[in-house]
Amino acid sequence: MYEWQKQIQVIVDEIDECMKGHSDEALTLRFLARKLGYSEYHTTRKFKEISGMQFREYLRQRKLAFALKEVRDSDKSLLDIAFDYGFSSHEAFTRSFKGTYGVTPSEYRRNPKPVVLRTKISPFDRYFFGLGEIGMIKTTEGVKAYFVTIPAHKFLYIKNYESNGYWDFWQKQSLIEGQDYETICGLLDSIKGKLDDGGGSEANCGSGQIMAYMNDPKGRLCDWGIPRSECWGVRLPLDYRGEVPPQMSMDDIPENEYIVFEHGPFDYEQENCSVEEKIEEAMAAFDYTGAGYCLDTSPGRIMYFYYNPEQYFKYIRPVKKLDKVYNTSSEK
Repeated sequence: MYEWQKQIQVIVDEIDECMKGHSDEALTLRFLARKLGYSEYHTTRKFKEISGMQFREYLRQRKLAFALKEVRDSDKSLLDIAFDYGFSSHEAFTRSFKGTYGVTPSEYRRNPKPVVLRTKISPFDRYFFGLGEIGMIKTTEGVKAYFVTIPAHKFLYIKNYESNGYWDFWQKQSLIEGQDYETICGLLDSIKGKLDDGGGSEANCGSGQIMAYMNDPKGRLCDWGIPRSECWGVRLPLDYRGEVPPQMSMDDIPENEYIVFEHGPFDYEQENCSVEEKIEEAMAAFDYTGAGYCLDTSPGRIMYFYYNPEQYFKYIRPVKKLDKVYNTSSEK
């Protein structure tokens, strides 16, 4: 099963590359099965066993997800978009689009609203399976620490008061109707204008979706004794006026100061734990007082967590200058 998890990941990655390059000839079960060296029957059976859906249905939904973003963001004709993603006609595209998202492509172009896209599945994850690193190679690059001022923006999110970490968060969310990983990530993936969107279509890797930790009196105590809740969401421009899905919340986040602890690109399979440990050590050892700051534990302040092994691994923690702290204390 372990080997097949990796093989299905190869298929999933290949599908998205073909979508991006409009290489429709490669998007066939025959091509992908040959790439793996197995029969079409064995490949499609294993695909359903691991992903939970038929290969053909996954392919159809991924085509629609890519097509929807072009309907939303481009000026291309709907017919051209239909042909680009393998639909035989405008009518076939419209029928499939409406059957999946509840609106026609033309209606969606006039009024984009959050819909659940089929985001890229990730069937292979060494840490999810408890496999850890391969070879325990320690990264030689250090962690940068620097202060930034982040402009005012909105944060659209779901929140969990009890979870402890990414996997626990989604396990607990899966028990709440309409707040499971597939639904929430699919909704967020369809929203236009995300501040951190790199143009991708998979969660937390280019689609603007991030983990966040909110200082919250109702939350559980974190390792450094601050009650916080865990959130998953997207940052949006302050003037965002789009529809808010009913299972989500949206807050205005004022302009404020933060400290960033950032590690550069790294090998996910070999260095993930090492990089995480290095960042944790850097955060614990940082001399806030010497820099004239302290962590801001005020309710509502947010720590953002960005994770993309090909680019960076970084925590963005809320801070305030010590002179502000002293002034506030003296006023009391």
